[in-house]
Amino acid sequence: MQLIRSFEDAGPWRNGYVSIGNFDGVHRGHQEMLRTLVGRAATHSAPALAVTFDPHPMTLLRPDVAPPPLTTLPHRAELLGQYGVTGLLALPTNQTLLDLTPDEFFEQVIVGRLAARGMVEGPNFFFGRRRAGNVTTLRAMCQSRQMTLDVIAPVTVGDQWVSSSVIRSLLQSGDTTAAVALLGHPYRLTGVVGSGARRGRTLGFPTANLIDCPTLVPGPGVHAGTCPRDGRNYAAAIHIGPNPTFGEQQLKVEVHLLDFAGDLYGQELTVDIHSRVRDVQRFAGVEELKAQLTRDLAEVRDRVAGFLQ
Repeated sequence: MQLIRSFEDAGPWRNGYVSIGNFDGVHRGHQEMLRTLVGRAATHSAPALAVTFDPHPMTLLRPDVAPPPLTTLPHRAELLGQYGVTGLLALPTNQTLLDLTPDEFFEQVIVGRLAARGMVEGPNFFFGRRRAGNVTTLRAMCQSRQMTLDVIAPVTVGDQWVSSSVIRSLLQSGDTTAAVALLGHPYRLTGVVGSGARRGRTLGFPTANLIDCPTLVPGPGVHAGTCPRDGRNYAAAIHIGPNPTFGEQQLKVEVHLLDFAGDLYGQELTVDIHSRVRDVQRFAGVEELKAQLTRDLAEVRDRVAGFLQ
């Protein structure tokens, strides 16, 4: 997988198959698109290219309602690579790009710059100024250029339609278990380890306090996860929210790494959240809290045992 930042560097991916979208989260719906994209490319010995926008167009068009991202761009590229895409072109979002009409975007970008043989999109794909182009528009344009277009049907898990907005809502409510089911992979949080009250160390459960997280921080709860570090995966108990037992209302992200010893302060730390364990609770005292934390760690270890190295 190669992350490309300009059309000039996209030469090796010309004359291939293209999917365009935000791909935020690279969820199960995206994955279905990617399977078709990679399959088309392999059949014709052509490259498979995903095209996204950096930053999200809404940060320019309506910054007040721009959605918080589910993935950083490098993590998005990593996930796309896992599903067989060989290149991710991240177009710098600017007003010139956003002002292109659907016809101009198709002719200048898809045909002119990328020389696409075919495209693969989801049913809710919109493009061009004011999102005036849709899959019906795109199909007519592709037919006029003898290009194929595959439109992938919506993907559901149970009775839930998979979309970035639905996943974002689940995460904001703290339901990481349901969100991960729709993602098809753990939800990743990355941040810098900042200073905290250091109370966890005195309790026997030292925590790393994550700050400056560039992606959506899930709602309050205790979660089971893993932390890739120093060539291995550590089990991680992630507490998100306030500490009501100590009268603290500030929302914090506190990570306890099982079987880890070391100072993480000032370093970047990544955790992959697999599922929700319980709600944030207020305990009557320190001993009751410690007893619950012991149970939490046993639950976390059991849930992520298959992901440890």
